[in-house]
Amino acid sequence: MKLPALTPKQLRLLLPVLAAPLLLGVWYGAFLLFSPEQRLFLPAPHQIFHALIANHTELFSAALNTGAGALAGFVLAIVVSSFCALLLSLSPWVRASFYPYLMILQMTPVIVLAPILIIWVGAGFKSVTVITFLICVFPLVVNSTQGLISVDSRLVELFRMARASRWQEVFVLRVPAALPYFFTGLRIAATLAPIGAVVGDFTAGNSARAGLGFLTIIYSANFRYPELFATVVTTCALGFFFTGGVIWLSWLALHHWHDSYGRSDN
Repeated sequence: MKLPALTPKQLRLLLPVLAAPLLLGVWYGAFLLFSPEQRLFLPAPHQIFHALIANHTELFSAALNTGAGALAGFVLAIVVSSFCALLLSLSPWVRASFYPYLMILQMTPVIVLAPILIIWVGAGFKSVTVITFLICVFPLVVNSTQGLISVDSRLVELFRMARASRWQEVFVLRVPAALPYFFTGLRIAATLAPIGAVVGDFTAGNSARAGLGFLTIIYSANFRYPELFATVVTTCALGFFFTGGVIWLSWLALHHWHDSYGRSDN
């Protein structure tokens, strides 16, 4: 019986599924090659799965706390970056004046700001939110600004010939044209948001609202390595949730008209 040919899209979905047993086999092979003492530091997949089941309540609660901080910082970054991008797109002089300060902010390791943030806003949720915001805001500003200034010059001339106001040019022409750039930055920020929240939990979290970063400290200090790896798996799941949500939003906003969604695989 002849099997039906797979489309490129179906093949891309199938290949990760086929690769999973291979990766698990390599993991189990490394586990078996290690000595009993070394196996403590690399739990087998089934041990991690059991740790996930046994500690699911604690992990789920921590994921909610981390997710809340990540979401708050992420949304704040979207609001602030949208305003900054509009400001920077007004003229090259504005960009030349303020862009270097954004670069300085991006190049400053956020982790060294954690003690300052604890003094300013206190440990816990507020610090986690601010740290997530600082990590997410730069790619959003850069991509949104680039989108706003990359509009086809012929369309800009057409709007000016039609005597469109400056605000009409911005919101009717430039903002819709910048959406693909904006969603590209949003995908990057969605990947960084859970990382920022975990870093915030790790450096500025507290036991009153323990997140995944705080749990890593507890599990590591108590040599609970399967639980530590289970925390990593939970963090990855949170990252997939954020990224998947942004991909869905970008599809919802762009698939009717943008070329990247209009092409179909043969």
